[in-house]
Amino acid sequence: MPQSNGAPPPASFAQSLKYIGPGLILTAGIVGTGELVATPNVAAENGFDLLWLIILGCVVKVFVQVELGRYAVATGTPTLRMLDLVPGPRFRVGWMVWVFLPVFAAMISVIGGMLGGTAEVMHLAGIDASASVIAIVLGISLAALLGIGRYKLVERFSIGLVILFTISTVFALVSLQFTEFRVTSANLLDGLKFRLPENFSAAFAAFGIIGVGAAELIYYPYWCLEKGYASRVGSRDEGWLERAKGWMRVMKIDAFASLLLYTSATVVFFLLGAAVLHAKDVQLSDEGLVSSLAHMYLESFGPVGFWVFVVGAFATLYSTAFAATAANARLMADILPMFGFMSETNDPEKKAWRIKAFGVALPLYGAGLYVVWPAPLSLILISGVGQAILLPFLAACALYLRHCKLSPELKPGTLWTTCLWLSGGALTFVGLWQLISRFG
Repeated sequence: MPQSNGAPPPASFAQSLKYIGPGLILTAGIVGTGELVATPNVAAENGFDLLWLIILGCVVKVFVQVELGRYAVATGTPTLRMLDLVPGPRFRVGWMVWVFLPVFAAMISVIGGMLGGTAEVMHLAGIDASASVIAIVLGISLAALLGIGRYKLVERFSIGLVILFTISTVFALVSLQFTEFRVTSANLLDGLKFRLPENFSAAFAAFGIIGVGAAELIYYPYWCLEKGYASRVGSRDEGWLERAKGWMRVMKIDAFASLLLYTSATVVFFLLGAAVLHAKDVQLSDEGLVSSLAHMYLESFGPVGFWVFVVGAFATLYSTAFAATAANARLMADILPMFGFMSETNDPEKKAWRIKAFGVALPLYGAGLYVVWPAPLSLILISGVGQAILLPFLAACALYLRHCKLSPELKPGTLWTTCLWLSGGALTFVGLWQLISRFG
């Protein structure tokens, strides 16, 4: 729990906008592999049929996101320590942390898929080197940027590039309306009808990785802490409750602003994939993944669409790899002391050094993984499946914190609590359906 005197919250909505940031960091990473790869993959397989699932996958998780953020802002507790609070069997750490471990391995491995995808984009653009060599160079560049601490510069640059690519994708969808691949109102209405796919695996992976995936739910409280929300709440003095509620309000504005951005982007990528890839019967695979995705832009912009895709895909995949590496480095610095592999420390300099060290190691590991297993789509979808499996557990953790650990004066009202339970139920249903479809 922060021990400072805190800082007064913004007095108005307009002033609150100056302090939003964690959600925008997530958006720079969220509008990435999930939207560029997993979402078109589902669209290519199913056409417009699963538009409802894509929207639900974005919207339903925000209630869990805000609840985890609420507890972080109130207490200064990062996500893995929240998981460790859930009662149940323990062996050095709580059972829910053990559940998280294999998913974390997939979350780290997906960096290899991102770097591999970026390398294949550059190779397709004419770089005279193999994708494996380019992936190694990209991994070294990420390690250098994170090692020398140039995070804020790249963060802003990445957010800008991702926004430009997303706008380009919107224009691609608009341009598509003047071709044989246009999206009709009948397509949209058909996509909003509830139906389940015959093959649920790809849809399940997409559900876990689009919007705020399990990884982003884990990351979000860390970014809330790093952006200073909890430290501004301060210690429990006379004005603590007012500060806590005020900075939680800012956190909710941040979460819902990012929800609007990434849901809009995800729907656009889905419609583009359904209109072009499904209509042309282009199925995505590890081999030729990047050239297959480029079809979405060639039909909209003609030959220039290839370069729109190349620049945008590079910016999106590289920025996603950067944001994921930075976040995973923080998780590594937190989880290893919990298992006793490193000493616990409250020294900010020592923590910062550990984060930098892991920030250097993880992209090198990801590049090496891609060299050994050059299957970017598989690496991304494996991460998506793992994250989708973790979603019900994160929802259960959020519900436990809301009902059993949060200070009574900070607990949300009946409407929000109902939405949180519905969110947890939806995430659990999707997880159970995957188990039934795979093993039943």
